[in-house]
Amino acid sequence: MRPGLVIFALWPLWAISWFGTAWWAAPTEKKVDLRRELGYRVVLAVGSVALFSPAHGYQGPLRLWRVGWIGAWGCVAVMILGFSFCWWARIHLGRLWSMRVTKKEGHHVVDTGPYGVVRHPIYAGIIAAAIGTAVAKGTILGIGGAGLLTIGLVMKARLEEAWLRAQLGTEYETYRKRVPMLVPFAPR
Repeated sequence: MRPGLVIFALWPLWAISWFGTAWWAAPTEKKVDLRRELGYRVVLAVGSVALFSPAHGYQGPLRLWRVGWIGAWGCVAVMILGFSFCWWARIHLGRLWSMRVTKKEGHHVVDTGPYGVVRHPIYAGIIAAAIGTAVAKGTILGIGGAGLLTIGLVMKARLEEAWLRAQLGTEYETYRKRVPMLVPFAPR
């Protein structure tokens, strides 16, 4: 099997499994106004288009490097680890998960499992998968797309954190001071 085909298949398989289980969430009590979410959503959309633009046959200044067979499989491994971290976090979060910035029924701070490693493990996993994809592609658009996805997810994480501090108070603030945002062992 070629690593390029696996890379091509991983994103849709993850997306189908991810969005296909969106029903598995507690009822929403409150949510951020959609206008406040618009900024990060636009950045994520543009980043996705850039990351997933075709790379086959790129030559010249658009191609920054080529990875060999071993490097490509290394990128596949990074993607699988990223998606696995996402799923571990989603399962661990349980019915508190939401695609939007919300407060769910019975919402509380979850600080165990992957949430004891970073505050936003789902975003960290997506960023890892995007970086693995971009490195495998070796194109300006791929790198730019991964960069924009990272920026969009940081924007969403910051919005989410402000929302959770307002909704959960000192419990969330204590957690925020103890656990890094996206990168394990990073200074807070």
